[in-house]
Amino acid sequence: MLAAQGLGFSRNDEPVFGPLDFHIDAGEALLVQGDNGAGKTTLLRVLAGLLRADSGQVQIDGRVAGHKERSQYVAYLSHLPALKPDLDTLENLHFLCGLHGRRARQMPGNALAIVGLAGYEDTLVRQLSAGQKRRLALARIWLSPAPLWLLDEPYANLDLDGINLVNRMISAHLRSGGAALVTTHGAYAAPPVRTRLIDLTPAGHPPVAIGGAA
Repeated sequence: MLAAQGLGFSRNDEPVFGPLDFHIDAGEALLVQGDNGAGKTTLLRVLAGLLRADSGQVQIDGRVAGHKERSQYVAYLSHLPALKPDLDTLENLHFLCGLHGRRARQMPGNALAIVGLAGYEDTLVRQLSAGQKRRLALARIWLSPAPLWLLDEPYANLDLDGINLVNRMISAHLRSGGAALVTTHGAYAAPPVRTRLIDLTPAGHPPVAIGGAA
């Protein structure tokens, strides 16, 4: 579904990560671990097309990744929730579905219930807690028809129930033929799915790639 060859990125002539070689297949999760500053968020931003790599190539479904391929295949969850604070939760989801499309047989109201926000349909986003905003952002990802999820620290600002929610969502997505790339600094367990690991080491040292399934 996604493959990277020789992928590298530098900032102010200092290497942030790379070169990296990896791939993600349908039904699989790729876990990216590393300390703060190791380049996890930067890697996801490069894969999402928000930053330009200094070297290497990204392919999606066997084609060089351009805007069309990313808009069709990729759903990106960043540290920022990408929500409009003066719209309510349901309005935000309808707006985002209008921009990005919607998964078949899934509706915004159902997605709110799935992430534990039933009853908050008319609540403005600016009135939500950090954890509730994270749940709403997860509802947006759940509604996306894109088969490849790029999830940057998806467990952030969530309690134990929220962590279990993320794991259930990833598991269901993989069972339906999707794939997920998940970053973590190691404070949380990996989702209980077929998983491979990339460990981003400090700049100037080669990354450690560990194969295998969880």
